[in-house]
Amino acid sequence: MAVKLNHFPFESLPSAALLPTRAQRYPKFFMTSNLCSNSKGKAMSSGRAREANVNVAHPMSPEKVEIFKSMEDWVRNNILILLKPVEKSWQPQDFLPNPTSDGFIEQVNELRERTKDIPDDYFVVLVGDMITEEALPTYQARINGTEIFHDETGSDNTPWATWARGWSAEENRHGDLLNKYLYLSGRVDMKQIEKTTHYLIGSGMDVGIRTSPHFFTIYTSFQERATFISHGNTAKLAMKHRDVKLAQICGTIAADEKRHETAYTKIAGKLFELDPNETVIAFADMMKRKILMPAHLMYDGYDENLFDHFANVASRIGVYTARDYGEILGHLVAKWNVEKLSGLSSEGREAQDYVCGLTQRLRRLEERAIARAKTAPTVSFSWISSRGR
Repeated sequence: MAVKLNHFPFESLPSAALLPTRAQRYPKFFMTSNLCSNSKGKAMSSGRAREANVNVAHPMSPEKVEIFKSMEDWVRNNILILLKPVEKSWQPQDFLPNPTSDGFIEQVNELRERTKDIPDDYFVVLVGDMITEEALPTYQARINGTEIFHDETGSDNTPWATWARGWSAEENRHGDLLNKYLYLSGRVDMKQIEKTTHYLIGSGMDVGIRTSPHFFTIYTSFQERATFISHGNTAKLAMKHRDVKLAQICGTIAADEKRHETAYTKIAGKLFELDPNETVIAFADMMKRKILMPAHLMYDGYDENLFDHFANVASRIGVYTARDYGEILGHLVAKWNVEKLSGLSSEGREAQDYVCGLTQRLRRLEERAIARAKTAPTVSFSWISSRGR
């Protein structure tokens, strides 16, 4: 798995996330049972086609499997404790009007009054964040398709499978809460949102992690921090727009994402300790591919570039920008002490140099990327009631 240092596409750094190529954005098919492939790797459904980006599984060597087996007690003592018991966890209803209350209608009217003057751009980002959270079935399938985390029976008692189920259960609340709040606000076209979620789950996700637990933990460490930042910034903007309840909702979700980030960065940190060569090569490979956001295949039935347009709005209002992307990379490089790794192979040293030098290169490009997002043409989103089709 050689890491080529001269192939980073600096000129293509996007505004709100590093985005996939146009071909990768198009797997707008529904269920696997409806999918057929021709000999050229084209995935087809409902008259639409795209190049299938097939991830080839690379079975782990017995030595690598043993590393993860040796970590099991450590995971039980250091990672599973980051999951919260159900009875001590928040639930969506804690933040929503009580439908059994005599004052339910008044509570809904108060919610609608609070949200009526919030700008459309904010709702575009909130909807995009919600749809990303609602695609949880895909993320659960993806972690279950990863070696080591794999839950063979559906109720395995390995610490890896226990974490995967607990993480999914906690994440499930995020989409539920945002969905209900948006529904009650009356500011969005729920059917268009539901169609987008339907398309997204049907399309799946291809973020280049293959079946490798090394790749997966690097990816989720980055991604959980990105969602922590994004939800945290929507909380700040909600407070600015004087919706204290919405700020509390977004802030609470951000706190979950921060806790999950802690778990994945701890796992990756342990891998850097036990298997530094493989882990730094995986880190460099993921950064060379670019960290694709989990909703990069977003589609609403109209806009072929929906994720790009959503990302531009997120950057323009300061929810998630190219600067955040670079800062996350810098944070992880420092967190994992990548610069101080020793005893690496020549390939590992090359990967180390690549990752450690990438932050500065990204900084030189982020202002341009942010400026491009601010000057991007304004587009209509089918999600917003006043812009509905």
